[in-house]
Amino acid sequence: MTLQTYKPQLDITMTEPALAKTRAEIARQGGGIGMRLGVAKSGCTGYMYTLDIAKQAHADDHVFKVSEDVCVVVDPQSLPMLQGTQIDYIKQGINAVFKFNNPNVQDQCGCGESFNIKESA
Repeated sequence: MTLQTYKPQLDITMTEPALAKTRAEIARQGGGIGMRLGVAKSGCTGYMYTLDIAKQAHADDHVFKVSEDVCVVVDPQSLPMLQGTQIDYIKQGINAVFKFNNPNVQDQCGCGESFNIKESA
């Protein structure tokens, strides 16, 4: 007999402020199905988040329906590093940014622009 570990599919979610900002960006850009979220190698810690408005999903994308009118679209290479992430939109003074509450992150650089992932992700 072999021992197998079950790793459930973890959703990607958005807070209400993130949904509102995404809806506004979709409207500003003339339509789309939601946000494309990904990960790219960059920065002093290893990875950075990539964001864009998703006009459509590709055949191999994972699509997370976060509301009736907004989806988060993730490519298969980024998904293991993003599973379980909550996307928020925070206003601090005159600045506003998307914030990612990602349970897979082990460390971030001092400026918060790049991160690295736990070994099991």
